[in-house]
Amino acid sequence: MMRDSVFNCCVSPPHPPGAAAAERRSRSPAQQNHSRFLMFFDFDETLVDECSDDSMVSAAPGGVLPGWLKDTYRPGRYNEYMQRLLAYLSEQGVTPAAIRATVEKLPPCPGIPALMHFLLSQPSRDFEVVCVSDANTVFIETWLQHMGFQPLFLRIFTNPAHFDDNGVLQLRPFHSHECLRCPANMCKAVVVRQYVAQRIRERGGRPYQKVLYMGDGANDFCPSLTLSPGDVAFPRRDFPMHKLIQEMGEAKPGEFKASVVPWKSGEDVVNTLRKILERT
Repeated sequence: MMRDSVFNCCVSPPHPPGAAAAERRSRSPAQQNHSRFLMFFDFDETLVDECSDDSMVSAAPGGVLPGWLKDTYRPGRYNEYMQRLLAYLSEQGVTPAAIRATVEKLPPCPGIPALMHFLLSQPSRDFEVVCVSDANTVFIETWLQHMGFQPLFLRIFTNPAHFDDNGVLQLRPFHSHECLRCPANMCKAVVVRQYVAQRIRERGGRPYQKVLYMGDGANDFCPSLTLSPGDVAFPRRDFPMHKLIQEMGEAKPGEFKASVVPWKSGEDVVNTLRKILERT
């Protein structure tokens, strides 16, 4: 069982410059009750084209980690492994500025800038956008701010992180849960389910026209199972989320409820969103 509601762990980035962006970000969830669509994004290998955690290896001396550190990894316990890795980087003299610079260099996935700019150009009454990721607050906020995409995201659900007084990036697990499918520190299905339920209550019981989820990994399959008929799952083509959806379709036809639109580029998602807007 979760120790806290996900709402106690969410991050609302500061208001950005720019009138349109400021208007979008200055509205609280309770005020954004007229958005027609709710869209969730993963971060690693969905917004950025690699794993942000893995990018930290390049910040280590010589761009390699010692064997003793790599040997401490245990399946399902990656968050704990990353805590040790970040402590090691600090011991080796890697500064907060160097860590942020490494994150800023992460390339976006193909077509993601076009998708972000498309969403930023839409009225806030159309799309409410949320990030749910097993990365951490420092990585995600640093990259989104660097790319100019931060104004789009009303909420960021991820593992809490901060630089302490000694410059060590301290990382904590997001929550605890009972899902056997997901890593010990985060079940995205719990996040999505709670957030959607909370927002519908705040909207006076009115559901969104569609909930959309864009991801790539096995831990994105679990939240996609919470989607209803009429909702849309955007799995990255031939990545684990896509393959798991395909396997479920073969083993249990009709079990997966949402429409499935695989993507190779964010442009594929833009095209689908345009069609959705034209039909509604």
